[in-house]
Amino acid sequence: MEEFVQKGIELLTTYGGKIALAILVLVVGAIIIKLLSKAVKKALSKTKLDAMVQTVIRKVVKILLAVILVIGIVEILGVPMTSVVALMASGGLAIGLALQGALSNFAGGIMIFLFHPFKVGDYIESTGAEGFVQDISIFYTTLKTLDNKKVFVPNGDIMNANITNYTAENIRRIDQSYKITNDIDAEFVKTVMLKAATETQGVLADPAPFARMTAVDDDTYIFEVRAWCETPKYWEVYFDLMENCSKSLAENGIDDPEERIAVRLVKEDD
Repeated sequence: MEEFVQKGIELLTTYGGKIALAILVLVVGAIIIKLLSKAVKKALSKTKLDAMVQTVIRKVVKILLAVILVIGIVEILGVPMTSVVALMASGGLAIGLALQGALSNFAGGIMIFLFHPFKVGDYIESTGAEGFVQDISIFYTTLKTLDNKKVFVPNGDIMNANITNYTAENIRRIDQSYKITNDIDAEFVKTVMLKAATETQGVLADPAPFARMTAVDDDTYIFEVRAWCETPKYWEVYFDLMENCSKSLAENGIDDPEERIAVRLVKEDD
């Protein structure tokens, strides 16, 4: 018993000062980290960074400060730093490999918050998925499709692929093609289609609508109509334009070659 007590006294004499200093550094360090975290939070609140980005930056700063504090305490206790560094390196590598996908998504989320290629409410297409952006988290972007399905797209995949943002601009152009038989005057067709486009509700006067023959295929002319509209009204104007153009062509006796062939086949059968 006396020997045990003696060894305890020797250990306390040898390491007591270091342990006390380590505890003091731990307490003071925790207070400093708390104060610095508040300072970082205050500084970030004055920036225009997204709230999610600010949260991530604060947490990263806090973790880095905590790591520095732990390294300082380990140094005070006299633990060889080479062993600590080797342990941290191997642990970091193992964690990095295990969380490779998650880290990629995390980095992608940071890039989205920093560069804002899209925002909640935009209609986008990327990595084979498309829909309205319903939510942007640090790991996933949630899309709501037109048929009311939710698609969770990893942020890492989004930032490594092309992103088409259909609602980024205030106006969009509608492109529609129509097949016309080649025995009808092209100028007359152009006039009819341009009039139909101009009279379609929602079609903008500036930029002006466009109607021209764009291709010739055997006995067929290909006419294209282009019209601009406000982005939120795109699909409404798109279908109205299609209906008006088709109706105007029919009223003016302008046939689709495929429809003419179908009529001839019916007459022959009769």
